[in-house]
Amino acid sequence: MTDRTSPRLVLAGVSKTFTMHLQGGRAIPVVHDVSLAVHPGECVVLGGPSGIGKSSILKMVYGNYAATGEIRIDDGGEMVDVAAAGPRAVVALRRRTVGYVSQFLRVVPRVSARDVVAEPLTAAGLDPDEAADRAEAMLARLNLPRRLWDLPPATFSGGEQQRVNVARGFVTARPLLLLDEPTASLDGDNRAAVIELIGEKKRAGVAILGIFHDETTRAAVADRTVDVAAFAAFAARAA
Repeated sequence: MTDRTSPRLVLAGVSKTFTMHLQGGRAIPVVHDVSLAVHPGECVVLGGPSGIGKSSILKMVYGNYAATGEIRIDDGGEMVDVAAAGPRAVVALRRRTVGYVSQFLRVVPRVSARDVVAEPLTAAGLDPDEAADRAEAMLARLNLPRRLWDLPPATFSGGEQQRVNVARGFVTARPLLLLDEPTASLDGDNRAAVIELIGEKKRAGVAILGIFHDETTRAAVADRTVDVAAFAAFAARAA
């Protein structure tokens, strides 16, 4: 049984500053002293206007951006600090523990939609046939036409690409899920499908940290909202 009393993700005093090397090393603070926790079965939403630093927080948790402070993730009972971890440790976390749906789908050309979705499963050691079956089931839930499953997503519309992106993120059983506007470019039926998938993940004990600009989706999935503007305003005063 999942222990829902201990947080799966903890940010403590996390800050991010970009250094503009082409502008004489000018420092641009993004967020400062971000502190929050996400527990199993909980969806915490990062709120605030565009450009305030919400996506940067997700990228720091995923290890794409360096950060100061602590970003601790429960990796099978061991809390791993992403901010201090080396590249191999970050890759291992992504393989075992952390799923991520970004705003844009980035795939290798000529790889089919089915294989794009199945790849995280096969990378984790699942039999390729079973991975393909699970990928197809997820694509079907997100209403991607079967005729597209063998085609590369680079040829798809924005909404179709986003459905592949969501399917890839949700097909695994990783205990921490990062969502950066997963319903962007989706119509009402597919937004409803994503809301249902998020509910299933929460009931399974997955901890979710997400960004949702769509008010209907946010209201349906959020257990609580963290206002990132407070952290960004502090950073601006401290700069």
